[in-house]
Amino acid sequence: MIQPVILCGGAGTRLWPESRGDRAKQFLPLTGLQSLFQQTLARTPAGAAFQPPIILCGAAHVSAVRDQLDTREAALIVEPMPRNTAAAIALAVARADADTLLLVMPSDHVIADVAAFHDAIAKAARLAQQDWIVTFGITPDGPETGFGYIANGDAVGDDGFKVDRFIEKPPLADAEAMLAAGGYSWNAGIFLFRAGRMRDAMLTHCRAIFEAADRAVASGLIDGEALYADAAHFAAAPSDSIDYAVMEKDDRVAVVPAAMGWSDLGSWQAVHTLGEKDAAGNAVTGDAFLHDSRGNLVRAGGKRVSLVGMENVAVIVDGDDILVMPLDRSQDVRAAAKARE
Repeated sequence: MIQPVILCGGAGTRLWPESRGDRAKQFLPLTGLQSLFQQTLARTPAGAAFQPPIILCGAAHVSAVRDQLDTREAALIVEPMPRNTAAAIALAVARADADTLLLVMPSDHVIADVAAFHDAIAKAARLAQQDWIVTFGITPDGPETGFGYIANGDAVGDDGFKVDRFIEKPPLADAEAMLAAGGYSWNAGIFLFRAGRMRDAMLTHCRAIFEAADRAVASGLIDGEALYADAAHFAAAPSDSIDYAVMEKDDRVAVVPAAMGWSDLGSWQAVHTLGEKDAAGNAVTGDAFLHDSRGNLVRAGGKRVSLVGMENVAVIVDGDDILVMPLDRSQDVRAAAKARE
């Protein structure tokens, strides 16, 4: 059986004003009636294949996690402060039995083809049982410059490839060249590994991170189904991503490429792309009137919104905050979020 580990620590500031504080992106219903977190839970149902999940979150999100779990069984590990993905994953590794297979997933992604995801999980599990640390690669459908890439090395049986190298977010020309060449995947930030294998890798490549997390777990406070990691010990963990801390350093890392309808839903433009649209390409939630307007995203947030003669803009209303921008400027939202803190 596989132990899902769901990372809920993100703030999602690129989806301001809806995503902020204790209402972070992962807890919002952005692509349907369920939140992204609830969709993530549903992809790995407890039963024959998956154990009940471990949820990693900050103290501000404990209430939202418990509310959206509803009656589902889960264990929580509460981070006293953010220390990036390596330390968060180290907390889960420190609590797990050495032979447990951990499937680490962000809580704020969309995967449309769950059957393809489960097929990739099965391949990754076979590799993980051979002590590969496995990352999931997304088969690219365009020269995307907003994602990191993974280059395939030699095949590892029929299940995946040894990772040749990780590539930072590339300029457009490089992304086009990789797409044309083939053998490259987008880095989705989804991982599967045996807990003992990752523990050994962390002790080799980022000992200070793992030892701080291990002490934080050992000295943590248990409250029902939640373990509150000790703040003083966890604060000693250097802040680093799992990619930099382990994946790019270890010599036994594999990638399983998959085409599974994946999106990190990292901008309002991505929300528009995945949203249900009318004949004019408008994706609308709430009470909105659009006249002679095309390609827009409107989330009315309980207000009455009217657009006349507008094209390719986003209008996002949340309480007293209103965001209006061209959809192709979606990556600039953080400037408004920071100004309105």
